[in-house]
Amino acid sequence: MTGSPSTDRRRFLAGGAALLGAAATHQLWQPATAQAAETPLSGDVFSLGVASGDPLPDGVVLWTRLAPDPLAGGGMPARNVSVQWQVSSDAKFREVVRSGFTVARPAFGHSVHVDVRGLRPGRTYWFRFRAGGQLSPTGRTRTAPAADSTGAGGLRVALASCQNWQHGWFTPYADMLEQDPDVVLFVGDYIYESSPSATAVRTHEGTGEPYSLTQYRNRYAQYRSDPDLAAMHANAPFVVTFDDHEVDNDYAGQVPQDPAKQTPDDFVDRITAAYQAYYEHMPVRATAVPNGPHIRMYRRLEFGRLARLNVLDTRQFRSDQATSQAGAQDPELTMLGAAQKRWLLKGLHGSPARWNLIASQIMMAETDLKVGEGKLWYYDAWDGYQVERNALLKEFRKVSNPVVLTGDRHLTMVSDLRTDYADPESQVVGAEFVGTSISSNGDQDQAAFHAQFDPLKADNPHWKLIDAHRGYHLFDIRPDGIDARVRTVDTVLKPTATASTLARLRVEAGDPGVSLV
Repeated sequence: MTGSPSTDRRRFLAGGAALLGAAATHQLWQPATAQAAETPLSGDVFSLGVASGDPLPDGVVLWTRLAPDPLAGGGMPARNVSVQWQVSSDAKFREVVRSGFTVARPAFGHSVHVDVRGLRPGRTYWFRFRAGGQLSPTGRTRTAPAADSTGAGGLRVALASCQNWQHGWFTPYADMLEQDPDVVLFVGDYIYESSPSATAVRTHEGTGEPYSLTQYRNRYAQYRSDPDLAAMHANAPFVVTFDDHEVDNDYAGQVPQDPAKQTPDDFVDRITAAYQAYYEHMPVRATAVPNGPHIRMYRRLEFGRLARLNVLDTRQFRSDQATSQAGAQDPELTMLGAAQKRWLLKGLHGSPARWNLIASQIMMAETDLKVGEGKLWYYDAWDGYQVERNALLKEFRKVSNPVVLTGDRHLTMVSDLRTDYADPESQVVGAEFVGTSISSNGDQDQAAFHAQFDPLKADNPHWKLIDAHRGYHLFDIRPDGIDARVRTVDTVLKPTATASTLARLRVEAGDPGVSLV
């Protein structure tokens, strides 16, 4: 999938066709049936753009949300609205291969999730919507390869996480767009729930933290307005999962960070609102429609026989965080919950894929924060759930080429995964790439970072690379190995930036661990 793009794909990227508006396509698509008769809607109903996600060999989810007044609840009338959609094999919609109608409902913020099927595997498609007499921007997406594909052409995956509006612009996405990934894996902190700050690079909307459904909708709408994020969503399918800031910092299950400030009932109401707003703004299937304070986000995607992607949920089912080293070693603590853990192990051991990828929102490898003798762990990560983590790593010995893809830390931390971090000579069973943030922590002081972390390297010999620049990771996955690039930008404090490759790494098939190239 990472071979030379077709002439149409190149022209689409170079010409910015993902942002085609109604004026460019109005004559190409007129209502053809009585069902398409429309009551005109005022304002830009497609202000939040378009997106796609969770690609299958024969299908993909198409997304938009009608919102002419996006920062004020959406601004739509309180009625159902008919939405027409089209999928074409060419950017100019000469060959429409699938089309239909769906309904944007007030109960779901007039969001649209079309689960298109009947497409061909490993193909590029273009899509668009029509509602209220208006045409959406054009989006581009790609289906997964056929189930029996060996993956000889490769798969390009971009890993992103942690985009804090107030800390900077989402400039890494402009470079990601140029790299043309087949799929973008976003592993958490799509929004931040923090209150507006007068000293921020860009100020959060509203007057405080979001708690209600309308407040969460407004926060997502603001984030969706970032031009680089919108362009990336319009050019490649995303596979998403959430971490903590989509709800509340460091929450665990239904336990908030600050129980003294949020009653259990209040926090359940907040989770319910947050999960619904998350579903409304993400290109995910109906299996993720929330049921009150519950949402099903762990799932599995296949990319032929090349790669199986296991997407975890490390927030909803976890025990409350430990507060001591002894607590972190309590065998009763769980990160995944019993059902998700069984699901994960079954999927790993029964996998026919060459590569078994695990999207884990929080870091799996150890981070020992104490110089010299003894250990000091960060309890919100897998270090706070030692027994379950170590048992899972032992299972990796029986799994074909496990690679963990992670976010959360606002750092690049690339590590070998070992069965026992108390023994630096224990067996290496996999590799982990902790991707840096898109914007969170802003333009970090590199000298201060290295003064803090370089002394820890001797206590963390499994670390292969640590860095604190903003950016993302890019993976070219082939049967013989994974070539990874750490792509960073020189700033997120301005709307434009210069990108470069900070480091190259390699994971060889059949040889657990990761090496700097």
